[in-house]
Amino acid sequence: MTTTQSAPVHYQVWPPGVPHDIDIPNHTLWDNLHNRAASDPDEIGMEFVGHTYTWKEFEQQALWLAGAMQNLGLKTGDRVLLFAQNCPQFAIGLHAAFRCGAVVVTINPMNKAAELAFSISNSGAKYAISAAEIAPELGLANKQLDSEHQLEHLIAFSTADALPKPEQVPSVWRDWLCAKHELPALPNGSVHDWSSLIDKKQLPDELAINPDDLALLMYTSGTTGNPKACMHSHRTVMANTIQPNLWQDMRKGDASLVVTPMFHVTGLIGCFLSAVYAGAKAVLMPRWDRRVVAQAIASQNISHWTNIPTMVVDLLAEPELDKFDLSSLRYIGGGGAAMPEAVAERLKTQFGLDYIEAYGLTETAAPSHANPSNAPRFQCLGIPVINTQACILDIDTQLEAAIDDVGEILIRGPQVFLGYWHNPKETDKAFIQLNGHKWFRSGDLGRVDANGYFYIADRLKRMINASGFKIWPAEVENLLHRHPAIHEVCVIAKSDPYRGQTAKAVVVLKATDKGQTTADNIIAWSRDNMAVYKVPKEIEFVGSLPKGATGKVMWKTLQAQQDESEKV
Repeated sequence: MTTTQSAPVHYQVWPPGVPHDIDIPNHTLWDNLHNRAASDPDEIGMEFVGHTYTWKEFEQQALWLAGAMQNLGLKTGDRVLLFAQNCPQFAIGLHAAFRCGAVVVTINPMNKAAELAFSISNSGAKYAISAAEIAPELGLANKQLDSEHQLEHLIAFSTADALPKPEQVPSVWRDWLCAKHELPALPNGSVHDWSSLIDKKQLPDELAINPDDLALLMYTSGTTGNPKACMHSHRTVMANTIQPNLWQDMRKGDASLVVTPMFHVTGLIGCFLSAVYAGAKAVLMPRWDRRVVAQAIASQNISHWTNIPTMVVDLLAEPELDKFDLSSLRYIGGGGAAMPEAVAERLKTQFGLDYIEAYGLTETAAPSHANPSNAPRFQCLGIPVINTQACILDIDTQLEAAIDDVGEILIRGPQVFLGYWHNPKETDKAFIQLNGHKWFRSGDLGRVDANGYFYIADRLKRMINASGFKIWPAEVENLLHRHPAIHEVCVIAKSDPYRGQTAKAVVVLKATDKGQTTADNIIAWSRDNMAVYKVPKEIEFVGSLPKGATGKVMWKTLQAQQDESEKV
């Protein structure tokens, strides 16, 4: 919205039946599970590769684990590391910690000892819950820390304990997912077997937990230096736990596919916690596989799938996709990267589905913007969601920018984080006073049009400056995705002796291309389809693009490789 308007212009395209503002319930994230178990105890709340949990079973397991953790000494406000891929134990451990009034620190399961040592020390965590197959990294991390900063308790589990018979597990996952693992060592700490703790059936003491108490620490990758931990209370998370239910029409009895990693804000809040609140079955997937996902959509009657666009690109590349019935899907959408228009058009033509693009950050507990289902647009962040305001900051004047001018996206709303853990300097830098209000500075460049739709330009750090012309890689990538031979592409900056910088495209060709497409072909095509200053001056063909655990293309990795090569 524009802050001077009394009635935001984007209300003209607001989804029918969705309120502009709501009151955030005055209860905790634990209460969502407890209330669901009380109202629908025998309904299926969670499914994992054939193993189901009713809401009551889900709550009971979490209560027993909470009781065990209290007996180990866990107190309100203590931090608990959660280190695992998507699985029932992740969900149960999360809610057990909430029930104890603890603060959950979600950790990328791909992290290694040095990264874990930073998270342990920075968060001050003394407790960890981990899948046994990756838990040895926590032991190595403990060795790197002095006794004051080490973990004291590690609860380890085998993911296989939450599985049906091995023959029911998809063959692509069977070997690693069904493997049993020994308990790891934790130097100077105690290791506890998950199943043994649950079997004690200890119930937790009653606690008074305030919705404004800290609930989550979620690390952001940042642009330089160490990651920063975003502080979210039960209330800030609750805001974006409820919002998807209304915006996406998620209801009791629906099914949400949770394949985006749950250590990440999208998987945890947008896919999983929103399903718990709605009473929708959460179908957990431990990792991405397009055929397994297609089968799950068909067999589990998935109605809602929030994802990363690269997942949809890969799913549509499945040669036998026509064999799977995807008709149960009512909602498909996500963010993290722009959805290539050509892919969105195929999704609409082949399956009748609009891809609902959205925008959010770890700092905003997922979406601050989303496209309205009744008027979605391609390559667009959408409009500010329920209870949320946004505007564009002119970088030069530090005032609100005019319509269609590019500047930094600013956000206000109940989902905005409380600040960075133990980092007041960065917290101060993350906010700005404008027009009498405090706004979160997203660090993303964008614009807003006359109808109130927001569009991304790029990360402030990612802009390519070619002889004064500003090239936004996301825009060039979108255009290149229209090329009939390009499967995936990432645009990075390359030094240029004349222009200072120029664009370079790292390209993955479609499997159907048999070597016919050359770099010259793509450059010539680009000249016909984009402004000359945006045309990549170099094309590099690769077999795949590096991606993080959430499926986002790791453009910084490619940029670093390019920068290093230029030093030689």
